Amino acid sequence: MKKYFVLALLFSIPLTQVIAGDLEQRAEQSRVVIKEFAGALKAELRKAIKKGGPLQAITVCNTIAPAIARHQSTKHGWHVGRTSLKPRNPDNTPDNWEKSVLEKFEARKKAGESTAKMEYFEVVEQDGKKKFRYMKAIPAKKKPCLACHGTNINPDVAAALDKLYPNDQARGYKAGDIRGAFSITQPM
Repeated sequence: MKKYFVLALLFSIPLTQVIAGDLEQRAEQSRVVIKEFAGALKAELRKAIKKGGPLQAITVCNTIAPAIARHQSTKHGWHVGRTSLKPRNPDNTPDNWEKSVLEKFEARKKAGESTAKMEYFEVVEQDGKKKFRYMKAIPAKKKPCLACHGTNINPDVAAALDKLYPNDQARGYKAGDIRGAFSITQPM
């Protein structure tokens, strides 16, 4: 905070503008990382579906998606992941902040806002340190999402999901629903 105050004094810029600019820059960096994450995941899902349909896609979500998240986290020195109010993988269960944001996303959707660019970010205190937190909604799309997350899942796919995720909650979505969100935590 001291460096911002000094910069604001030196350049006669209001402190709130300096801080807002930093937050917007962090949000833009988060958008870039999520675009990388989503792009890599989408490419892997397309390959898997082409090779073996939704059954093959389950393997991507089970093993490759967490590896992509770990890679992005290591590459940027942040925590990068996915979460949902109805998680399939218990490792993706939202923390309190994420749950609150996901609930706000649902309220915004209900009020008519498009989920396509829905995002939220702020600075929070976590573990005694300030951190920048960012989330971007993941809308359920007709293809390929609903083959594994929809209401009419092929019995073979459902059986494979049941085996991997005995406490799976990530079913019953319709196109346009909020399937979850990408979540980023940046140290400050």
